[in-house]
Amino acid sequence: MSRWLAALMALLLLFPGGALAIDLVVSDPVVEPCPADDSAAQSDLKRPVGASCYALRGLVSNPGKRPVVDTDVFAQIIDGSGEPALANRTRVGSIGDVPPGDSPFALRLSIPAGTPGPFSVNKARARGFNAPVRTRAGAEDELLPLEQDLSS
Repeated sequence: MSRWLAALMALLLLFPGGALAIDLVVSDPVVEPCPADDSAAQSDLKRPVGASCYALRGLVSNPGKRPVVDTDVFAQIIDGSGEPALANRTRVGSIGDVPPGDSPFALRLSIPAGTPGPFSVNKARARGFNAPVRTRAGAEDELLPLEQDLSS
């Protein structure tokens, strides 16, 4: 009996239950300045300081039949001089749940002011899960003002 118990314990340790990661395809990614009336946009200063607001927009494709949840977007943002605009950072944000099919997305990026443009996007991809891995927002929870600005 103890052999069976030991074998079962070993199997449970080797194959734990839980959420499985799912890779999604990101297409047509572009980086563009946030709209002038955006609540995160900053007025131009004579000398660049702080960060500038940009939006990463694109299309994410979920070929499955079920939504992919808690989805993160990864990409390398390259500035006009060919250097990474966001040094040591490839996770650029979370887009939440992705229904089956193609879905547009938009993420706000804070790029250091004075970084030369135009910006290009390399190695864009998304990764989510087949089950929630984070605390979920309630059905009555509203989008934050910053999320509302980019969703339009």
